[in-house]
Amino acid sequence: MSESTYVLIIEDTVSLALTFAGQLEAAGCTVEMADSGAEARQQLTRSPRPFDVILLDLNLPDGDGLELLESTPQMARDASVVVITADGSISRAIQAMRSGAYDFLVKPVAPERLTTTVVRAGQHRMLEREVQVARRIKKRDRFQGFVGGSDAMQVVYRAIENVANSRATVFVTGESGTGKEVTAEAIHAISQRSKGHFVAINCGAIPENLLESELFGHVKGAFTGALDNRVGAAKEADGGTLFLDEICEMELKLQVKLLRFLQTGMIQRVGSSRPEAVNVRVVCATNRDPAAEVQAGRFREDLFYRLSVLPIELPPLRERGDDVVLLAQAFLDRFAAEEGKAFDPLDAAAVDQLRRYAWPGNVRELQNTMRRAVVMNPGPALSLAPLLPREASPVPQATPASPGGLGAVPSDAALLDGSSVDPEAAFDGMTLAQIERRVIERAISLNHGSVPGAARVLAVSPSTLYRKLERWSGEATVDG
Repeated sequence: MSESTYVLIIEDTVSLALTFAGQLEAAGCTVEMADSGAEARQQLTRSPRPFDVILLDLNLPDGDGLELLESTPQMARDASVVVITADGSISRAIQAMRSGAYDFLVKPVAPERLTTTVVRAGQHRMLEREVQVARRIKKRDRFQGFVGGSDAMQVVYRAIENVANSRATVFVTGESGTGKEVTAEAIHAISQRSKGHFVAINCGAIPENLLESELFGHVKGAFTGALDNRVGAAKEADGGTLFLDEICEMELKLQVKLLRFLQTGMIQRVGSSRPEAVNVRVVCATNRDPAAEVQAGRFREDLFYRLSVLPIELPPLRERGDDVVLLAQAFLDRFAAEEGKAFDPLDAAAVDQLRRYAWPGNVRELQNTMRRAVVMNPGPALSLAPLLPREASPVPQATPASPGGLGAVPSDAALLDGSSVDPEAAFDGMTLAQIERRVIERAISLNHGSVPGAARVLAVSPSTLYRKLERWSGEATVDG
């Protein structure tokens, strides 16, 4: 019997109570005793955790044990109640079972019979609690901005709840588009810091020479362009949560300063000699493998261990089962309302398309797909076929030349090393910036429009590609 099995013996005969306790303790139980109904109620109230098994005598000095059971419903609700009495009548046994008792023993009780019954009762209570938890979790298909009822997401929900009120740093990992910032916002929302500010910094979207100022602030005149004092993100989040996204994009020199901040709780603005104390909870995230970044020398090992006290790994959408259908319907309803349109629920063909596609861009890709579908369709029927590949197939290794395109690019690797591309033929007369843009756009095309997929092929951060695409969005195309 596990030591965690917690037993309350309610028995007014001291010698019997001590005998039962000795036998159960020898079987590995933790035992408390009460010699009356009044003391039993006190034990139930002040107990550090619910009892697993209650051994209940029916003849107590201050009342009948069955009356105690019937008037204290939490006894049978929270524990397996085993009634034990010298009265072996069938009517008393039936009455006890109707009142919620798990089993019925008649004195005198052999030690083996007692321990076997209590062991079985404890196991029964453990299974009932697991079923209650499973039922509660199964109903939770939405949680703090998340949509999804898969087992993988139940693990994430529980992890968020477990870490919310800790002061330790949380390190969220997962592919691009899986919801890392949503995770950080959820941790903040259910924590004791929820009344404070939630401040997010994307370490990959801010130039290296400005990131320190964005994070820690600066004083007027600290550098060219510092026309006023600036409160950095860490100070702005004082009393709340600081979210550092794409943490692996941070340069090594600034990683040292971040580590010092995490260890001391002190910041120093750029251009200032005066340190300031801040009280923030730090949540950071990356779509890279941080251990591999440490191995490659791009991320400090001491910072990695300081950040990853409480890790949370987000599953890709392809591993979340029918969550993709729940999410798609939720996005459809939201965007239809925004556009003032009405759509039928997703039909079997659309559901089949959603399930078969691998969603390399995860929830973000699904969100963008559903938005395009709503904008491009008048309703009420919705077809996803034009927007998705017929099946989740590997990225093609070769594509034929097309008018105005790059020409034949035999493999994704050739986009980088040019091993199968004639640079004079493919890039003749183009500037380096034009070549870069052509290669990036080609990589995105090969990955069915997935920026994260293209980033993996090109061995760069998705945030780098997003920044370039944003810069190019107002410019003419390369072939224009």
